[in-house]
Amino acid sequence: MERNADPDRRKSGVRGTLERLSFAATEWAGSAWALGAACLLILAWLVTGPIFGFSDSWQLVINTATSIVTFVMVFLIQRAQNKESRAVHLKLNEIVAALQGASNRLIGAEHLSEEELRTLHDHYLRLIQLAEKDTDIQRSRSVEEAEAATARRTTAGR
Repeated sequence: MERNADPDRRKSGVRGTLERLSFAATEWAGSAWALGAACLLILAWLVTGPIFGFSDSWQLVINTATSIVTFVMVFLIQRAQNKESRAVHLKLNEIVAALQGASNRLIGAEHLSEEELRTLHDHYLRLIQLAEKDTDIQRSRSVEEAEAATARRTTAGR
């Protein structure tokens, strides 16, 4: 369901028109009707092959059509992916911000560099390793807390 159906929320101008058109095109391109239309078009092209003697022009028609459709679809898919990704990031940011004890450093993690993401990944891998040694599965800890708890258990065990 299109959330921008409310007239007060609809954007006007060229940008709004392009957004509405791309939304409609994306929705249609992902439908069973679009698949059916593509199959019928290919079938019609194949049936006309003998009529046109399988000529170079006949082949050029399908090559040109598929190239144009592919070119446009790349942008439609990328647009849909960007929008979906943004929405998911916003939802995850809301969850992180709302959870008590969650690190707000992760809000907007998609803007971190590859190196920063690797460092965070390693941090959570270490936390997983420490959590596997912890007997209290109900407790959430930072890496530092988990390391201290592990160290206390190790020293207490001696």
